[in-house]
Amino acid sequence: MHTSLSSAPTPDGVLDQPTAGPRAVTGKAILSLVALFTAVSPYVADWNDTHVLNPEWTAHARFHNGQTMAMGTLLGLATLYFVWRRRGDTGSNLRAAIGFAGLYWVSQAVAILYPGAAYFDPQFDTPDMYIAGIPVQGVIEIVVLGLIAGAALLSRPASAPDASGPAH
Repeated sequence: MHTSLSSAPTPDGVLDQPTAGPRAVTGKAILSLVALFTAVSPYVADWNDTHVLNPEWTAHARFHNGQTMAMGTLLGLATLYFVWRRRGDTGSNLRAAIGFAGLYWVSQAVAILYPGAAYFDPQFDTPDMYIAGIPVQGVIEIVVLGLIAGAALLSRPASAPDASGPAH
């Protein structure tokens, strides 16, 4: 059985170096924080007058907002599951965790491309909703996707040393 703390097999079946050193644990911790943020932040951002409690929203709009919030929670939980999963292939678990971690944020980033989409309803489109001219959602997406990319790099298993000897 392979765990993230076990040794990784090389192509010839010989065990190599452990795959979960301090870098990998740091990467997993970052992915875990992203997962928790993904699971909770939709409720923090949307359970207010701008979304769920907005009297101008239709029942169907509320339905889709509920779907989006629940999806954030489910993707966060799936990310946590695969980050810390002890069974299965370490690399596959990591790729699944990274994929689940990014899905919510990528889908939010492309949502502005839909016809009639706006970052804010007019009554909530105020200067404090922008950071350096970028809507706050965009800033959050950039930061979170950057954290996921950094965690992915940190969490990669160490590559096997070249069998022909050290590089010159």
